[in-house]
Amino acid sequence: MTTQAPILNPGKLLSVRDLRKFFPVKRGVLARVVANVKAVDGVSFDVARGETLGLVGESGSGKTTIGRCILRLIEPTSGSVEFEGTSVLDLEPGDMRRLRRHMQIVFQDPYASLNPRMTVGTIVAEPLIIHGGLNGAERDERVAQLLQKVGLSPDYRKRYPHEFSGGQRQRIGVARALATNPKFLVLDEPVSALDVSVQAQVVNLLQDLQAELGLTYLFIAHDLSVVEHISTRVAVLYLGKIMELADRRALYDDSLHPYTKALLSAVPVPDPTVKKTRILLTGDIPTPLNPPTGCVFHTRCPIAQFPICKTEVPPLVEHKPGHFAACHFAGAPLPVAQP
Repeated sequence: MTTQAPILNPGKLLSVRDLRKFFPVKRGVLARVVANVKAVDGVSFDVARGETLGLVGESGSGKTTIGRCILRLIEPTSGSVEFEGTSVLDLEPGDMRRLRRHMQIVFQDPYASLNPRMTVGTIVAEPLIIHGGLNGAERDERVAQLLQKVGLSPDYRKRYPHEFSGGQRQRIGVARALATNPKFLVLDEPVSALDVSVQAQVVNLLQDLQAELGLTYLFIAHDLSVVEHISTRVAVLYLGKIMELADRRALYDDSLHPYTKALLSAVPVPDPTVKKTRILLTGDIPTPLNPPTGCVFHTRCPIAQFPICKTEVPPLVEHKPGHFAACHFAGAPLPVAQP
């Protein structure tokens, strides 16, 4: 076994190393920093060209924070982010603005992310106006093409966001993200606010666009069924740390970390004749303001052993080719509860 970070060299587009984001807690008249919320704590991974890396985990695990730190929508505390060999965190504002043409985001809430006072045509054209290069007629033509590409009529350009359903608004958000011909998209829970039937439509649209345009996705979600459908590889997060990272099939069929196994055991199966056994975790998620020492999962882990799990942080180790897990007892059987 090796202790190196999970590296995927062939065709690497994005490289994240030891990424940390701490939010200071300030108190008193002088607003002194008395503690830090450790939202992301030492995350490393690569994303290859054309693949979809899924980020999953419970609420508060740091998924959205990672996506926004990569795009510098919020500034990381430390670490490095490289996009096509360029150090994103070292760029000056002007250079960062030019790089944003290639790195875009689709937000979770398709209503809150669209300006209600702007028409759909203006919303989709805004990136084209900011980055320039097209005149008015060319922008109008480009907006019409983008709307058609995401399954909407160009005639919708003069309508406002409140006139559309949730699925249609999310398609508008996707069209806006595609306006500058990006290479990489952060999809921040793009279907979690939609009905199940609409979720399938949007996920299929994202897959079709990826195949057509050669896009690379960082797909953030908490729905493991959706992640299984769209992802190439999957990283499982807990309290700001990666617990397991593997190819989709390896992770779903032969997971190594007890947290991953517990999450997968909770996924409902749409077949009443199939009986599943549940892995029950005790206790609540600890606060990132004061995470546990050693392995951050040891307070809820059914196979934790002391003192090693309480005192030593398990490194993210490659147990099988391309299959990484941060656990002292990776692959050990877990106690289960009968359904």
